Amino acid sequence: MQKTVLITGCSSGIGRATARAFNDEGWTVYATARNPADAQTLGDEGCELATLDVTDQADVDRVVDRILDEEGAIDCLVNNAGYGQFGPLEDVPTEKVHEQFDVNVYGPHRLIRAVLPHMRREREGTIVNLSSVAGRVAFPGGGVYSGSKFAVEAMSDALRGEVSEYGIDVVVVEPGPVRTKFSDRAEREAEDDEDGVDRSGAYEDLYDVFDDAQLIGGDGPGSVEPELVAAEILNAASATKPPARVQPGTAARVGVLARFLPDAVRDKGYELLAKLTR
Repeated sequence: MQKTVLITGCSSGIGRATARAFNDEGWTVYATARNPADAQTLGDEGCELATLDVTDQADVDRVVDRILDEEGAIDCLVNNAGYGQFGPLEDVPTEKVHEQFDVNVYGPHRLIRAVLPHMRREREGTIVNLSSVAGRVAFPGGGVYSGSKFAVEAMSDALRGEVSEYGIDVVVVEPGPVRTKFSDRAEREAEDDEDGVDRSGAYEDLYDVFDDAQLIGGDGPGSVEPELVAAEILNAASATKPPARVQPGTAARVGVLARFLPDAVRDKGYELLAKLTR
């Protein structure tokens, strides 16, 4: 039987590549974005398009109900929509923290709650949550973004144990740097203006590190194409017993290992990096 997948954040990057990967494998793909016009090429290729703002519960309910009415099933949910709020904690306004969590944490939670009753009745399904290496290892200037991804990791671990008896799998995908437009928005969010951070002037060296080391970009060493991440997501959704976590690319697999280093060692590493980029 043809399976159905709901994917969020399909306007570009990983979301768009994932929609194409599932579509190429014969899945019925519901590719969603806040503005479906941004995903029109996916519609031309055979995907179903839907307007979905993951911060809007009415949007979530409407899209899930539509898919169940039209297809009768949601076999896989891919929580991909998200962005990065970077900047030193002191410089990031609290309302920006709320916005980060509303998209990266509460958004997936809304979708999960909406699809689970159906998946439980069917006693099968896969939920794929996009995290990051930053969901396992935090770094200076990335506290808000990492905090949101740490939360996704924790919720996924809890959920996996809660729904396993219903035949539902939960997989966390943890990319490292990916060649997408992610860094473009991250840079805008870290700018000192009314839509970004409030630079206190105390952390200019840290901002220089971001600029010089391309820590939030997807063009640095070890960066991968979004198609590689999409392939890992498809593999997880298709597997009989998928792993709990997947790291696409060597940089991601090596990066998550930093969590095993003593805190003092990691701190010294960040200090060394800062000195090298001054």
